[in-house]
Amino acid sequence: MIYTTNDYSFIFAIVMKNKYIDLIQQSFDFPQEEFTVKDGELIFNNIPVMDLIQQYGTPLKFYYLPKISKQIQKSKRWFNVAMAKVDYDGEYHYSYCTKSSHFSFVLEEALKNDIHIETSSAFDINLIESLYEKKVVDKNLYIICNGYKKQQYIDNIAGLVNSGWENTISILDNMPEIDALDKVVNTTCKIGIRIAAEEEPKFEFYTSRLGIRYSDIVPYYHKYIKINPKFKLKMLHFFINTGIQDNAYYWNELSKCVNVYCDLKNFCPDLDSLNLGGGFPIRNSLSFDYDYEYMTEEIIAQIKSICNSRGIKEPDIFTEFGSFTVGESGVNIYQILGQKQQNDRERWYMIDSSFMTTLPDTWGIKRRFILLPINKWNEPYQRVFLGGLTCDSQDYYNAEAHANAVFLPKNDNDEPLYIGFFNTGAYQESISGFGGLQHCLMPAPKMVIIGEEDGEYYTKLFSKEQTYKSMLKVLGY
Repeated sequence: MIYTTNDYSFIFAIVMKNKYIDLIQQSFDFPQEEFTVKDGELIFNNIPVMDLIQQYGTPLKFYYLPKISKQIQKSKRWFNVAMAKVDYDGEYHYSYCTKSSHFSFVLEEALKNDIHIETSSAFDINLIESLYEKKVVDKNLYIICNGYKKQQYIDNIAGLVNSGWENTISILDNMPEIDALDKVVNTTCKIGIRIAAEEEPKFEFYTSRLGIRYSDIVPYYHKYIKINPKFKLKMLHFFINTGIQDNAYYWNELSKCVNVYCDLKNFCPDLDSLNLGGGFPIRNSLSFDYDYEYMTEEIIAQIKSICNSRGIKEPDIFTEFGSFTVGESGVNIYQILGQKQQNDRERWYMIDSSFMTTLPDTWGIKRRFILLPINKWNEPYQRVFLGGLTCDSQDYYNAEAHANAVFLPKNDNDEPLYIGFFNTGAYQESISGFGGLQHCLMPAPKMVIIGEEDGEYYTKLFSKEQTYKSMLKVLGY
């Protein structure tokens, strides 16, 4: 075969598709809803991320608040449609578990969407009281109080109930808890029971340390709750650590839970709600594939089927989505300070912060987030390892959810390379200790809020980068 000059140019163009943008477009369906590229730079939800970097610098954490409301509205639509399809005789209630992110701007954005709150500790109650003082919530709010409760938590719950928060539901995590509540609550009180679900087969123990065993729930109701007119058992709480997954383990535990609900409902007329703890997953890769609508419809259909077979009215459904609510609103931005070739195969890009202090899940549970460069999309790419600034050997990131490797643009010219970790809005600041001490005294990055008004986005600095003075004060200097 004889090739012309133009033929060789065409073949060369195919072979030389080695830009970073080529890698992404060949590997994924790209651009996507949140991500596009313009002039070699990343656009996130129509926001030019390089503009944020130029305004605020790095390291930077920002929250895109409109995403929180979008997630809530999606879930409400999925559940309401699913209920309509099978003529489900019950209501759906969305609640947000505060432990995912306690920041005021997160709660205030989420509460715009007619939702409720799930708490985990005594100080959560103080947080709700603060929201009440600011007129963000009223006393009609459902407050689902979870967790193993110290006395202060019990006292704070009682304070709410005694002052007129009638929809406060204390979820009993262990048998003696009702006695502690009985001593401090002086009016009728709604309660729930948490099931101690079996853990997934690969877990390190068989049964959750939280909740009351399946076999103990009905006898416990008859012995402690039915005889006490102060308490009304309204809710059965079902929590799965893995979240809502389409596997035999999840469906088996859900079936057992609904059957226990039916057992209780035969004796307990006040029981009318089932809480599906453990939430929907969030995206951790551009190739993420999860059928939310199917899972929602299957959950509702199975609950209705079991209840109908037992002659029991379907319960109202509560979900307590934390990561799903806030996770996809958060972004961490870093600058690559330099690169180090440590051997023939390992090239390190060093970030201007630490993974251990700003994304602790990356080393604590080997969590993977969506990782993308902010600029240099038109540069050739290479495999790299990402290193943090602490002197800890665990402060690194070397694999993505879809591949056991990290590929980023080459960083060979004077223009700095910036990278972003996306969907980091849940848990990271709480686990790392926002505003406190950081490993190797790494400062917490500045935090920016991004909102939307009249179709235009705005930014607001929530907190500056942590100073040495704030750390030294904590340390007693």
